[in-house]
Amino acid sequence: MEGEENKPADSWSDTESTGSSKRVAFSGPLPGPSVAYKRTNSYSSSSTRSTMRIKDDDQYVEITLDVRDDSVSVQNIKGGDSETAMLASRLETKRPTLGSQLSFKLKQVSQELKRMTSSKSFNRIDRTKSGASRALNGLRFMTKNVGSEAWSEIENRFNELAINGELPKSLFARCIGMNESSEFAGELFEALARRRGITSSSITKGELREFWEQISDESFDARLQIFFDMVDKNADGRITGKEVKEIIALSASANKLSKIQDDAEEYAALIMEELDPDNLGYIELYNLEMLLLQAPNQASARNRVTDSRVLSQLLSQKLVPTKEYNPIKRTYRSLRYFVEDNRKRIWVFSLWLAVCAALFAWKFVQYRRRAVFHVMGYCVTTAKGAAETLKFNMAIVLLPVCRNTITWLRSTTKLGAVIPFDDNVNFHKVIAVGIAIGVLLHAGAHLTCDFPKLLHATDAQYEPMKPFFGEVRPNNYWWFVKGTEGWTGVVMVVLMIIAFTLAQPWFRRNRLNLPKIIKRLTGFNAFWYSHHLFIIVYVLFIIHGYYLYLSKKWYKKTTWMYLAVPVLIYACERLIRAFRSGYKTVRISKVAVYPGNVLALQMSKPHGFKYTSGQYIFVNCSAISPFQWHPFSITSAPGDDYLSIHIRTVGDWTSQLKTIFSKVCQPPSVNQSGLLRADIGQSSNKIRLPRLLIDGPYGAPAQDYKQYDVLLLVGLGIGATPLISIVKDVLNNIKEQKDIENGIADKHAKPFVTKRAYFYWVTREQGSFEWFRGVMDEVAENDRDRVIELHNYCTSVYEEGDARSALITMLQDLNHAKNGVDIVSGTRVKTHFARPNWRNVLKRVAINHPDQRVGVFYCGAQGLVGELRRLSQDFSRKTTTKFDFHKENF
Repeated sequence: MEGEENKPADSWSDTESTGSSKRVAFSGPLPGPSVAYKRTNSYSSSSTRSTMRIKDDDQYVEITLDVRDDSVSVQNIKGGDSETAMLASRLETKRPTLGSQLSFKLKQVSQELKRMTSSKSFNRIDRTKSGASRALNGLRFMTKNVGSEAWSEIENRFNELAINGELPKSLFARCIGMNESSEFAGELFEALARRRGITSSSITKGELREFWEQISDESFDARLQIFFDMVDKNADGRITGKEVKEIIALSASANKLSKIQDDAEEYAALIMEELDPDNLGYIELYNLEMLLLQAPNQASARNRVTDSRVLSQLLSQKLVPTKEYNPIKRTYRSLRYFVEDNRKRIWVFSLWLAVCAALFAWKFVQYRRRAVFHVMGYCVTTAKGAAETLKFNMAIVLLPVCRNTITWLRSTTKLGAVIPFDDNVNFHKVIAVGIAIGVLLHAGAHLTCDFPKLLHATDAQYEPMKPFFGEVRPNNYWWFVKGTEGWTGVVMVVLMIIAFTLAQPWFRRNRLNLPKIIKRLTGFNAFWYSHHLFIIVYVLFIIHGYYLYLSKKWYKKTTWMYLAVPVLIYACERLIRAFRSGYKTVRISKVAVYPGNVLALQMSKPHGFKYTSGQYIFVNCSAISPFQWHPFSITSAPGDDYLSIHIRTVGDWTSQLKTIFSKVCQPPSVNQSGLLRADIGQSSNKIRLPRLLIDGPYGAPAQDYKQYDVLLLVGLGIGATPLISIVKDVLNNIKEQKDIENGIADKHAKPFVTKRAYFYWVTREQGSFEWFRGVMDEVAENDRDRVIELHNYCTSVYEEGDARSALITMLQDLNHAKNGVDIVSGTRVKTHFARPNWRNVLKRVAINHPDQRVGVFYCGAQGLVGELRRLSQDFSRKTTTKFDFHKENF
């Protein structure tokens, strides 16, 4: 190194002062290319001109700076390129303390220039390639709120949060809108401060503006530099394995990936092995760029191959909604679409309404012609009309919950084409509303109109009423209440109000924040027991219908006639359940407790037990309650020699069940999944387990999957359980077809309809993927023809392209390419981040399967039902692919 004062090559120069002028010189250790630095004094009272020269194979980059008391400006740049100019511009400052600041900036620029010159021998990555183009859109620190409008919001927050005109580091996350990632935002603050030589734990508004401009910079190089600075804690231009480990742990924490956080050291070694093949002990900026731009992305590449770009664009244009300005045409189109989508529901609902209206009108007209009408008027006709609809609704309300009958009808008949069996529970609720309206009209008309008129009737008016109410006219309300007709009616109304109230989702799912004393009276148990008060209600209903005031002949007391057949069918249902569950005691073979409060039970299959994927069973554990039966989807496939269910603990009963089975479990071995496990079949010790009874199987919407060549299965969280059974059934069929081809299985086996299945599983927690890890790996191993396409989504991880998940994406690609295992799910199936774009999902299915019917089966929370149903309808109308939507809510 050569300098005007011949300083040693490895020393920092002191600041020299002559009068009022300051001269700043710098030289530092720069291994590799030669660096020349010369200082030129301009002899002005307050300025110094410094020149730094970088040498590389006879090529120089010379930067001349004009240093004054309150500013530093770049005077001239000789050699270099646009990147050199960008680096040099960072030297410009107007901070008052120039000595340390300029030295710090000169050191940074020298390191950057050294990195540029030392990497000339490496081939520059072609950023026009598809993989690089996608990566260039990544590493976004802010996915929204960028631009001048966003800065005004940031400025307003600064004004609110600033203390004495400065923003503390602890409030930086809130100020820039990273509340949920405060730790990550803290590291971002440190990186930006290091680059500017800021050592304080707070910043001014001007410094915040500089931070924001760099964070929101759209250029990939700027974003890459920030990310590199976050990892490079000591600002030496090199990243060590320890620093990589720290940023992996930080990224895993920001994305709630506890397992990656625990194995951060192992994954840091993987990155160092990939980017530091010469074992130098560090990596540099260009290594990080190469990893980002050239990381393997095979899964997305496969998806793009199957998509026709032109067809996709045409389809997108076709799906753009067209605005209809004519209100008549718009209303007609909306009505037509509604009828097309709900035709089965409409005719059943219309038939029910018509019957109720006909019964009401018949009884209304009948009493309009009787003598009692002249005393009580239209009050009695309304009460009796409502009573007739009550008899009808109290009878048919039992039919939608006759599960065995409905399962038999949907499995063995073609009635599913005209009857919406999937809506049996909804229809049960609709009838319950009809009962509530009937009770309101019947009781209201009697109490507020009929009885007062009778009490105030004249002797002449009361004369025709003597055969019904006695020789002596009632003189008060108590006469009506104490009679059999009265007290039975009052008790029925009270019991109905209790059952109806506790059946509401606010109480049944404990959504209301109630006092503890009241909360104990709500929940599923309260719903279950209160609903069984119907036995008392029906007994009282028959008694109430027999002791009528205005009907004395037995054949006119028709309540028992309405109830006879439905009650008989329901009674047979309950007897069948009790008899069948009595001999269907199962033997537990495996127990596993998984993250996310999930209990998995594998049990023996009772002799003769046959079911279809998508169906469910009821489970009873006498150790908890001999009366309670709870439904759970079957997760095993019909071809398996066992039954399995996965239970999420969300209530009292499921929590007690998990506690009981956890007592017999032990921590898993190295190759096993779960938090606790018990393999009873393989254990030499006899383990005492609670007795389980099962009842079923029962039909569910998902069981209709065999009607479709193409399946789109969507599960949210534990809602994946019935769909996993379908995936396993399709997989077993794949194996069976291979056996037929190899001459092992019977060639006359019944053909399997499904030719393609897409499975999308969306969950919040990384640990959830352990629930079905075995199934995922089995599909990846046996499905060579890619009949089943698996897509796992973890919503706790920030979307692809976000800087907070950038390192997770790199690790995922590296580990999957090297070991064939996804670091998030622990399976062979790569995990996607954030939530799926459902429009793109259905569009891709429509492109791949024109002129075909696709069965869309959804199981999960209610929130996604509307969007999937609307998209299915939209694509069915505007493409040649028809999507039939089926849903099941937990």
